[in-house]
Amino acid sequence: MIAQGVTDNYSAKVDETWWFTLPPPYNVSDDPLEVIDASVVKVPDGIKIVRYRAYHRDDTDGMPLLAREGDQQNPDFARLKDYAKAPLKLAPDSGGDVYYVAELEVTAPPKENLRDCRFTYRQNGHTFTQTMGCELELRVG
Repeated sequence: MIAQGVTDNYSAKVDETWWFTLPPPYNVSDDPLEVIDASVVKVPDGIKIVRYRAYHRDDTDGMPLLAREGDQQNPDFARLKDYAKAPLKLAPDSGGDVYYVAELEVTAPPKENLRDCRFTYRQNGHTFTQTMGCELELRVG
C-alpha cells in the first residue's frame, strides 16, 4: 500500500456530502492478491461514513483526493460504476487503476481528524488486514 499525507478542507458545511480518497492499493509482493475491503478506522464525531466505493481512474479523470458533492468540477460519484462490489485484483509488484473512496456526511462541526485506513486482502489462500496512515482534516468554515 502507498501512504498519503493529510488531506484538508476548511470550508465544509453541516449536511454536506464529501468523497475522501483512501490511499491507492499497491501490491509490493511477488504474488497476486485481491483487496476485499477498505475502510477508515477512526471517524470523529461530526463525520458519518455513508458508504465505501471504488472507482476507476478513467471514470473520474484521475484520482481526486477530496471532492464535495455537487461541485461542478468534481465527478458525479453517485452515478459511476462501483468497483468495490468485487475483489480488486492486483498483480505482483503493481497497483491498479481502481481506488477506494469513503462517502462522508458532515453531521456537526468535526473537532478531530479522520485517521487511519484499513485494507483487507487475500493472498495465497490467506486473509490479511493492513492498517496504514491516512488523514483528513475537514472543518466547518
